[in-house]
Amino acid sequence: MEIYLDNSATTRPSKSAIKAMNIAMETIYGNPSSLHRKGMDAEKIVRDARKSIAESINAEASEIIFTSGGTESNNLGIRGFLERNTRLGRRIVTTSIEHPSVLNLFDHLEGDYEKVIVPVDSKGFLQLEDVKKSIDGNTALVSVMAVNNEIGSVQPIMETGKAVKALNPNTAFHVDCVQALGKMEIDVKRMGIDLLSGSGHKFHGPKGIGFLYMRKGIKISPLLYGGNQESGIRSGTENVPAIAGMGAAVREMMESKDANRRKMELYKASLIEGLKKNLTDCMILSDGPGYSPNIVNVCFKDVRAEVLLHSLENDGIFVSSGSACSSKKKGSSHVLEAIRVPVEYIGGAVRISFTWENNLDEIAFLIDSLKKNVEEIRKIIKGKGR
Repeated sequence: MEIYLDNSATTRPSKSAIKAMNIAMETIYGNPSSLHRKGMDAEKIVRDARKSIAESINAEASEIIFTSGGTESNNLGIRGFLERNTRLGRRIVTTSIEHPSVLNLFDHLEGDYEKVIVPVDSKGFLQLEDVKKSIDGNTALVSVMAVNNEIGSVQPIMETGKAVKALNPNTAFHVDCVQALGKMEIDVKRMGIDLLSGSGHKFHGPKGIGFLYMRKGIKISPLLYGGNQESGIRSGTENVPAIAGMGAAVREMMESKDANRRKMELYKASLIEGLKKNLTDCMILSDGPGYSPNIVNVCFKDVRAEVLLHSLENDGIFVSSGSACSSKKKGSSHVLEAIRVPVEYIGGAVRISFTWENNLDEIAFLIDSLKKNVEEIRKIIKGKGR
């Protein structure tokens, strides 16, 4: 038996995505910039995928730029905007629980910009008043992730967008939606979003492909210079097979988005109920309203997450001890530190993330496995303590 519950790290490509990629590689393999039929067929794949992605966030096709994934989209959107719009100000604002591709970029920019890191509360939520305090006439850009990748807290994107524009209409509002697509409603117009990052492998598309939404009228500088593909914003021959796969995945996701969300809500409720009934000394960080339906982060007191992860793996269960981008680094999660998780719990944090392809039988098996393995690990630790 294999139960994959690390879907916030990556999802398995759907059959429709794999089929679309195979067709693009085997049959429609032309360069989309070429003027012959092979090139035009490839260009159509790119055009159709661009349209599908735009429709999923209520954007226009011309506002979608293809990239290699979420990290590039975040860097291109933030750095590209700042380099192109130097007169707008020298203050940049983000939160304490952003993805490393945002926080590390802000660290890099700190010498040239005044970096403001807005804290979150103990539940992982941004407080609007704190955001408002950080914005002034010198603020060039505000970047906020829609759904946190470790604990699943959903931020008040619409309210934040309105507040940003009310305080400084020239401030760009960037939103990292890598974990949000398919889990919550995204409407760039209604939410006042100027720049948005997405990644195909988080919703059953392939790895190595993503996109940046760039609102019409927004100007950014490219990070790469070359043949002026993607409206001159992201040069390089488009990765047609990956674009085809992401386009197929987003169409499939949008066709069943309401049913998919109900499934994930059911799995999450079942897991949280099982944890509360069957395990002691565990802190569930993703419980209650305001969290994404696909993520449960639970901390087990006096248990090392890495040991528990491998014990679960022996039962055929795959979960994460944190985000995939930081799980190999030493030290505690910056997200769990930001929400002030007690020291006796923070080392035992496990992230369980579903997709609509999971089922209730898998959740039941996970609960049994957690109960067995947590108890065994604690017995071993207690025995060593003697």
